[in-house]
Amino acid sequence: MKLKLTPPKEITFWIAVVLGLLGLFSFLGVLTLLPIEAFWLVFMGFALLVVALLVKGL
Repeated sequence: MKLKLTPPKEITFWIAVVLGLLGLFSFLGVLTLLPIEAFWLVFMGFALLVVALLVKGL
């Protein structure tokens, strides 16, 4: 099976980076007001990048 990966749009990439950084800062205790755990923020960032690689135009 040959995967055709496409680069994500710039806005999708930056949203994933922001989610990852929010998760990191939440884990380190810098952001304590977020109602979601740090793991799920980082997971959503990586999942968004994977979906953006697999779906053309995202």
